[in-house]
Amino acid sequence: MADNSIEQALIEDLPNGLKRKPPEGAKRFRRCRSTPSDPTDQKPAENRSVLKAKELFTDIRPSFRLVGLLLFAYLLVGVIIFYLFMDQLSGKTTDRVLDALYFVIVTMTSVGYGDLFPNSDTTKLLACAFVFTGMAIIALFISKAADYLVEKQEVLFFKALHMNMKGSEAKMLRAMETNKIKYKFYTVALLLAMVIAAGTVFLWKVEKLSLVDSFYCVCATITTLGYGDKSFSSKLGRVFAVFWITTSTIIMAQFFLYLAELYTERRQKMLAKWVLIRRITTMDLEAADLDGNRQVVAAEFVLYKLKELGKISQEEISCFLEEFNQLDVDQSGTLSTYDLNLAQTSQ
Repeated sequence: MADNSIEQALIEDLPNGLKRKPPEGAKRFRRCRSTPSDPTDQKPAENRSVLKAKELFTDIRPSFRLVGLLLFAYLLVGVIIFYLFMDQLSGKTTDRVLDALYFVIVTMTSVGYGDLFPNSDTTKLLACAFVFTGMAIIALFISKAADYLVEKQEVLFFKALHMNMKGSEAKMLRAMETNKIKYKFYTVALLLAMVIAAGTVFLWKVEKLSLVDSFYCVCATITTLGYGDKSFSSKLGRVFAVFWITTSTIIMAQFFLYLAELYTERRQKMLAKWVLIRRITTMDLEAADLDGNRQVVAAEFVLYKLKELGKISQEEISCFLEEFNQLDVDQSGTLSTYDLNLAQTSQ
């Protein structure tokens, strides 16, 4: 980042092929509200491109339904396999099907209490396979389920905090978008406190542990520490554990994720504030002058500020200008529908 005492350009000189001065008196950057209609303009083609882009992002980002189906299939296969090999598991047992599901959940979340554990080579190898597969699936499920849960809750949470806020709904939505990470963090923190309290009370009342041991077991579970000295041993306790362990570990993972995002966002805001309030020097103007004509227009200044904030790199700027040069067929320094159609035809 630039400083008043440091004489170093933040934006390096562009390659010679990208430094083209516009004709005398012409503006290099022009923002047009509209352009003349062109009969060759093919809007359906543009719509097809947008649809293809959406399909691409859908393919690389699995849906919540797909992740849920993967998790269900994993649990179903796990219950069937460990039900068949339950005789090769050691520890305190309750119900054969419930114990198989409980063992799969404990393995998948890497809690590993030790109250049920494999005692043969076959079950040990199966446990190794299921722990790696389960951690991959639960990572996807954590991301999808927590995002879905938080997105539904943050609107209600925001409205509860700002019931008396004056202004239109648009103003509220803008404020929500600005503080999106903050409200996600607050919502997850509230949910985390609720699951900790629920788990502690259940272990205290149902499993008959002391209040301290109950809280200790809850903390060991949600952090996947799982010492194994305290766990869910009753039939009702393991039914509760099947749902509670999955939910609590999901919320715990999202809590630390949003905490890290909140810290990063605050540092970014501090940097942006410093960039906005510091005084502009002659060296800054020289660095922002992309084409070397000793004049800095608004677009150049914005690019310079974006690069100073780390939002864009010199390589990206060069790529954008190179694409602009390829599309500017008539070399006028501006783009029009005619340039775009002619460039696409030539390709």
